[in-house]
Amino acid sequence: MKRYADMRTVIPATCAALVVALMSMICWAQEPGADNGKKYGYNPERYEKEIQSFEAADKKQPPPEGAIVCVGSSSMRGWHGTIREDLAPLTIIPRGFGGSNMNDALHYADRIVLAYKPRALVLYEGDNDVAQGISPETITDTFRKFVAKVHKELAECRIYVLAIKPSIRRWEMWPAMKQTNGLLAEACAKDKRLTYVDVASGMLAEDGMPRKEIFKQDNLHMTREGYLIWRDALRPVLMKSALGFEARKPANPAEAEEQAAGTEPRTTDQPAP
Repeated sequence: MKRYADMRTVIPATCAALVVALMSMICWAQEPGADNGKKYGYNPERYEKEIQSFEAADKKQPPPEGAIVCVGSSSMRGWHGTIREDLAPLTIIPRGFGGSNMNDALHYADRIVLAYKPRALVLYEGDNDVAQGISPETITDTFRKFVAKVHKELAECRIYVLAIKPSIRRWEMWPAMKQTNGLLAEACAKDKRLTYVDVASGMLAEDGMPRKEIFKQDNLHMTREGYLIWRDALRPVLMKSALGFEARKPANPAEAEEQAAGTEPRTTDQPAP
């Protein structure tokens, strides 16, 4: 009887302990703060050859100083073929490298950003970060470090941050991406040199889901139609704030008026590579 009584005491206590442990695990899973997210585990040096290829091209044809550098992951890399047309007459130096994250951009900022002494830069990172399990807080903190590194050398450099895009392939990650976008927007609002550009809203259909027609077969990378959405969101912002610093002046007053209004450039919409 005594043994039975002891068991009646032990079993409820054990169950209670299990319930507490289970609830703790659930709470941990639902609150992905900076301490709970993964650390950047990929070595940035995996892109060394690609960065060296940029530097080799620069030696053959040095880019001009005071341009606008566009850096980021594969979504930026996929824009290389048409971004100069899309953002004309601004002088653009495209430096996207596929698969990169915010930490990679930070690591190589001195070689593919600061080396060109740009007056402004466009940044697209965070997509792969979320896919790699990095928390929104850690992504934003790394972005702040990136900004600090740039502004330490180029105090007046303006930075345009593109929102993380929604995609069919990574749709289950969209809540974390939206949270990251919110934190990046908040960070930009605190510094007049930073501008958050919402390229994401136009990529969603009326039902709130990603538009199928703007993605390639992998449901992650964009077709030309996707880049037209990016162009139409980014170009007016750049024209309003960056055109006045452009060394290449418009050919005539009518063209200047068009550019200042942020109207679409006279270009053909060829597929991006």
